Amino acid sequence: MKSTNLSGYLMAAVLLGAGIAGAATKDGGNLPSGDEQIAKAIRHEVVSYVYYSIYDDISYRVANGQVELIGAVNQPFKKKDIERLVFKIPGVNGVTNGLKVLPTSIEDDRLRLQIARAIYRDPALTRYAIQPVPPIHIIVDNGHVTLTGVVNNDLEKTVAGVRASSFLSFGPVVNNLVVEHPAPKKG
Repeated sequence: MKSTNLSGYLMAAVLLGAGIAGAATKDGGNLPSGDEQIAKAIRHEVVSYVYYSIYDDISYRVANGQVELIGAVNQPFKKKDIERLVFKIPGVNGVTNGLKVLPTSIEDDRLRLQIARAIYRDPALTRYAIQPVPPIHIIVDNGHVTLTGVVNNDLEKTVAGVRASSFLSFGPVVNNLVVEHPAPKKG
């Protein structure tokens, strides 16, 4: 009976060792090995960042493990947090943080909220509001509004631009929304 217990312990030790070795191999296999994998890891980190919102616009470029962050955030701590998260990604050799911190302003905050409500309450765009990270981003810089992100078609891009411009007393809305499925060109 003692030999049965001993063989059971040995079997458990072998299985545990194999599991640890397998886990080590699996983790090593998931490390980013090139710029494309690093870019995917950056996207995951940015989208998973708890403070990332529709009022931020974060883009990046990766070349030989060097990352350049581009865009704007509405709070100073976000700039530092994003840089820190990206720098921790395996394979990243350096980070150039070109994120602009938008000025803190009660008027800009009011405008952001009004535009977000107008866009995401419009019947043509409400389906985007329920996504974990809604795809239309509203960047307000001293009353100047830029829309970034992705929409499905040209009509949605136009509707978002019209909704945003209804709150501006000066200057046009810069509509940089990308259309996933543009209408075919006639010709």
